[in-house]
Amino acid sequence: MRGQNQMFDFSAFQDGATAFLLAFVVAGLFTIAFKYIYQWVTPYNEKALIRAGNVSAAIALAGALIGYALPLASALSHTVSLPEFAAWATVAGIVQIAAFTGVRLLALPDVKARVENNEISIGVYLAGISIAVGVLNAACMTS
Repeated sequence: MRGQNQMFDFSAFQDGATAFLLAFVVAGLFTIAFKYIYQWVTPYNEKALIRAGNVSAAIALAGALIGYALPLASALSHTVSLPEFAAWATVAGIVQIAAFTGVRLLALPDVKARVENNEISIGVYLAGISIAVGVLNAACMTS
């Protein structure tokens, strides 16, 4: 606090809270959209697998969500407008989906069977790739 006689500035708080709420809701909506698009792109049904107790699918999906949220956080910190944030959120989703698709096509053509067979190692591997891509993606958005 700058001065001890300074009172709480409710108007400034209200402006900040409104901006926070808008950013949080928009980021949440982008995250939900990413989750559904990501699940549509993967060759296995995460929803059914996770409901059946498949830990590998849960780990892989959690890693993808974390890997997507990292660049969203960076974009929220470094953008100055909602349209700019939306553009970076879209880029982040495309990069995550491209990374999964590249891994699936080039390195792990048997990923569907391995996730469906609940191989924990493949879930951890996919999560690790998603998170690593997300960290790099977030760092690239800071310049």
